[in-house]
Amino acid sequence: MERLFFMPAPRSSRSAFSSANNGASKRATNRATDGAPRRRRPNRGASKDFRPRVSPTSELETALDAALLIEPPADATFASLGLPKSLVMALEKRGIESPFAIQTRAIPDALAGRDVLGRAQTGGGKTLAFGLPLLARLGSSTSRRTPKAPRALVLVPTRELATQVADALRPLGETLGLKLACVFGGAPYGRQIEALERGVDIVVATPGRLIDLIEKRVCVLGAIEIAVLDEADHMADLGFLPAVTTLLDQTPSEGQRMLFSATLDRGVDRLVRAYLTHPALHAVAPAAAPIEAMEHRVFALRAEDKVAVVTEVASRPARTLIFVRTKHGADRLATQLTRAGVDAAAIHGNLKQNARQRALDGFAAGHPRVLVATDVAARGIHVDDVDLVVHFDPPNDSKDYLHRSGRTARAGATGTALMLVLPHEAGAVAGIHRDAGVSPAAVDVAPGHDAVREMAASGEPVQVTAPRKHAERRTYTERRNHTERRPTAERPKQAARPKRAERPDRPASPAGDTRRPGRAPNQPRPPEERFARKTAAKARVRKPRHRPVAADNRREG
Repeated sequence: MERLFFMPAPRSSRSAFSSANNGASKRATNRATDGAPRRRRPNRGASKDFRPRVSPTSELETALDAALLIEPPADATFASLGLPKSLVMALEKRGIESPFAIQTRAIPDALAGRDVLGRAQTGGGKTLAFGLPLLARLGSSTSRRTPKAPRALVLVPTRELATQVADALRPLGETLGLKLACVFGGAPYGRQIEALERGVDIVVATPGRLIDLIEKRVCVLGAIEIAVLDEADHMADLGFLPAVTTLLDQTPSEGQRMLFSATLDRGVDRLVRAYLTHPALHAVAPAAAPIEAMEHRVFALRAEDKVAVVTEVASRPARTLIFVRTKHGADRLATQLTRAGVDAAAIHGNLKQNARQRALDGFAAGHPRVLVATDVAARGIHVDDVDLVVHFDPPNDSKDYLHRSGRTARAGATGTALMLVLPHEAGAVAGIHRDAGVSPAAVDVAPGHDAVREMAASGEPVQVTAPRKHAERRTYTERRNHTERRPTAERPKQAARPKRAERPDRPASPAGDTRRPGRAPNQPRPPEERFARKTAAKARVRKPRHRPVAADNRREG
């Protein structure tokens, strides 16, 4: 029998330990004699005014729910919100004429320089809600662009979200003469370092790569005037809060700070208390509100039928987004689907950025129509016309379920969220649906079931967009200036280079030329001439490879 050795405890600890043991032995004695534990005496020394402590998170959510009841301005436009005319015209050129609800509420306070705490559902326009006032304030600021010292910082959790935020803000910033750099992991350091050394006004970054660049002494945050946290709750889920606080501690405390997210929990309240000063609260949807325009369904099946069922469902003519739990599971399922005749691509954190972007671009273009992703990439996928999300592996909780399912039914469209459930997962999945506020009906299915066939035939066929041809790709200058490539017909055509015999500066060699005796310009040399040239080349004295070392410079043995 194994012996357990305990270190001697201090005197006070011994008394507490012995009293706890005595109490436990008394309770055991009481249970042995009476058959049931005695009722515990009330603590008469407790305060009579004791009330349960309300957590800061609940207070924050309550305040946001109260802000939701405030009526936004009616018939608001971007011009009436106070944005400069150049930004309004740039938005109109891109087809953006009326603001979303979160933009109508948050932009006036952000333009006034107040700290802002905003809550909006996914796809509700949070990017422009903080991006437009950020650009407007930087455009009117008297400070100038400085190498290695950006004036505004936008922190996002994933590379895909960083790219999307940068693509949305860069063309608008160019109208005000502002430069933007996008910094994220999985990409080479060289271009990011070069952009920071030249000087930028705005940096859109993921926390890890930005810390690496700061450690390389190519970026400092001492000149930050506006700091923005987008999808802060997702940063908390990924464990980025220590990195976020490290970066925010390096920004000036008197600067403006804005925090936007779909939900505000899991440690986000600590960021609000520590870094936001009397923030303006704005909300357009409750944090736990389900997506009403979405149909929720459950397929209960056996483990051996799971891949066959998802293959049959993924063969539908419309786009299908499938979520799995692990990176290797994403690669494995994409390979299984491709071998079964369904073209699919995988996206997860182990891929390089160009591979992830290539998969997203192909999915958006319609080839392939199926994308397999992990939870980390869930919030970075913003593709229109995705009408089916399949949960191949159950999510961790209701929050992840809503964020996964939020990739469909966007911007007023409809969609379906399908969960594949094994027998031992039924209880946990029911709890997730209950917490999410949905009650889907479960159907026991197998390959070839009527419900599976119905799902496989759903959706409108995707119009595949042809990828750009090589001749239509933009040049380096056009990519740098963010201008579209001109059509080939409008480009000035270069005259074809004339042949040697047609060029006046190089006339054809006459028949008596010593270099080409008795030969036409395009006639090859005779064999004896080629042999003579080769022999002369071999007989030529070659120079030594290394210069001889002088005797005075030689080292003595």
